[in-house]
Amino acid sequence: MTPSIASPHMNEPIARYARHDFPRLRPDMTVQEALDRIRQTGLGEKIVYFYVLDATEKLVGVLPTRRLLTAPLNQSLAELMIHNVVAIPSTATVGDACEFFVLHKFLAFPIVSEDRRMVGVVDIGFFTDEIFDLTEHEQTDAVFEALGFRLSQVRGAGPVRAFRFRFPWLAATIASGTVCALLTSGFETTLAQSLVLAFFLTLVLGLGESVSIQSMTVTIQALRSVRPSWRWYGRALVQEFLVAVLLG
Repeated sequence: MTPSIASPHMNEPIARYARHDFPRLRPDMTVQEALDRIRQTGLGEKIVYFYVLDATEKLVGVLPTRRLLTAPLNQSLAELMIHNVVAIPSTATVGDACEFFVLHKFLAFPIVSEDRRMVGVVDIGFFTDEIFDLTEHEQTDAVFEALGFRLSQVRGAGPVRAFRFRFPWLAATIASGTVCALLTSGFETTLAQSLVLAFFLTLVLGLGESVSIQSMTVTIQALRSVRPSWRWYGRALVQEFLVAVLLG
């Protein structure tokens, strides 16, 4: 699945995220001269391909690192480089760039303007970060959807709208607390005979809150590595119920 436009972030221009720390090689250089240029200017971050530009900064070829390092030192880059370069246009979006990684399976792509001038480089690290962020965002939305609303529904919402989405869950908490109070009232005589038991009520409430926080933390951590489904929720509910019984 390509992360086309599942997020507004995917519509941003890819040129905004381009790296510019790449060595600029010339086609008339020899391998020795190219290596000397690389030593002088530095490798930059996560360099996997070396790009060859002409005198007007137009992209004319690409050199995989292995090919450059294993070639004879006196061979020219014009003979060694790959002339047919797959490049991302500077007008492309983040989503378009991700599709390039999926379709072509390269570790990096040059970003070029309409006249093939080199604008920057985007590598596989950018793609994996985007996919991870998108997957995490989708999982978070799935969790809140199971609770009855989406994050987009309450993010930036007005007071009335936020109240409409959040109050039902607060009402459920109030209802359950009322039920507990009614159950406690059934033991009014016992509490009157042994007042010390009343102090344990706050202890029980505190333990209940601690257990719920523990369960929530474990569940959130699990959701970072699995895609939630109703079957998964069922298994998790049974497991947490059994743990709660043992803790009780």
